[in-house]
Amino acid sequence: MALSSTFSRLNLFPKPSLPFSAMVFIATKPFVTRISSIWQPPPTSFSLNSITTNSISPIPENPISNIPDNLIVLGIETSCDDTAAAVVRSNGEILSQVVSSQADLLAQYGGVAPKMAEEAHAQVIDQVVQETLDNANLCERDLSAVAVTIGPGLSLCLRVGVQKARRIAGTFSLPIVGVHHMEAHALVARLTERELQFPFLALLISGGHNLLILARDVGQYLQLGTTIDDAIGEAYDKTAKWLGLDLRRSGGPAIEELAKEGDAQSIKFSTPMKQHKDCNFSYAGLKTQVKLAIESNNINAAIPISSASSYDRRSRADIAASFQRVAVLHLEERCQRAIEWALNLEPSIKYLVVSGGVASNKYVRSRLDEIVKKNGLHLVCPPPSLCTDNGVMVAWTGIEHFRMGRFDPPPPAEEPEDFVYDLRPRWPLGEEYAEGRSEARSLRTARIHPSLTSLIQASLQQQS
Repeated sequence: MALSSTFSRLNLFPKPSLPFSAMVFIATKPFVTRISSIWQPPPTSFSLNSITTNSISPIPENPISNIPDNLIVLGIETSCDDTAAAVVRSNGEILSQVVSSQADLLAQYGGVAPKMAEEAHAQVIDQVVQETLDNANLCERDLSAVAVTIGPGLSLCLRVGVQKARRIAGTFSLPIVGVHHMEAHALVARLTERELQFPFLALLISGGHNLLILARDVGQYLQLGTTIDDAIGEAYDKTAKWLGLDLRRSGGPAIEELAKEGDAQSIKFSTPMKQHKDCNFSYAGLKTQVKLAIESNNINAAIPISSASSYDRRSRADIAASFQRVAVLHLEERCQRAIEWALNLEPSIKYLVVSGGVASNKYVRSRLDEIVKKNGLHLVCPPPSLCTDNGVMVAWTGIEHFRMGRFDPPPPAEEPEDFVYDLRPRWPLGEEYAEGRSEARSLRTARIHPSLTSLIQASLQQQS
């Protein structure tokens, strides 16, 4: 990864042949970029103190003062199973957005099959982007920049979006912004709730992630808790599959709907990690409990819920309701502790942002709203269409970083076929809070990138 001597960038250059740690902070020459009109990024003078596990130094807002505020950014998202694109103005206006779902593939394979997902992305990416531009009544030359998710996610899927973004940026000489998928989930709340200012607490919940973060600024995050095994969305999806539910809507909505018919107290599942007084999550044990309950009730997932007897349907509904109650109770307990930690670190916090695909669940929202109100805070949830993976959140996060001078120059108009893209399938968002470390955690560290926060901190120190 190269970092400009003029400003920090999240770059999409080829992977270096030297070890990552030896290549992170190589300076490149400043460049001139076309943004509506040609302008030269001025040198910056701000600096950061060194990072610690418990403290993240704030960075000045909008250090590049003469970046125009009438930006129009195309965002592209292909990190998992949805192909999405959107065009967003820097004033927050969403000009268009398109999402192509892989619901049929999910139902066919009972989850995401990376190679099939990659092929599905490749088949529709051109159409999705073109339709997005057409709906906005724009062409590529009207854009100020292109933002694209570079991680975390499935490498095969990420590559499709990055290739498309670089092709557009190279052909039309547009700057490009590499976006962290989970940061995009957090920052889209600043698009929908314009009064949301830093610092704030965020719970990011999806099929692959459970994160509790203290957001202190764009690119500046302290991780209070994460999952030590499975995320809540994965638990929802597996439970839905084992109960024979229709996965074309994904597991979350299917479980939420069936749970309304069941008794949430009928099965006494154990709440995960009661003995661990931290903010980390675990859903592997709850999944095992659910599977045992399904087996003891002789539920056959091969018989779809639509064909189940009334007794069988009620049994499935009771399991769904009991699972959902405990799965969300685990969120409630972790959020309560995270709020206490966050208020101790940043007493000015007023908001808890809940985002990610699982945040679309009304039951989740209602339960967390009670926790937030009890602590005198406000709950901020983006609308469901912006909780699931989408291009709007990528475009908006690109705008947030662009305003701070973090972007890459236009790539070459033509790149060799063997070009190796900088993809970050396993990419932490923030630095870990010391008290948030879990003895139970067994996180794999192979092929993991330094966190977004640490990269930005280090790049700014290089400039000082």
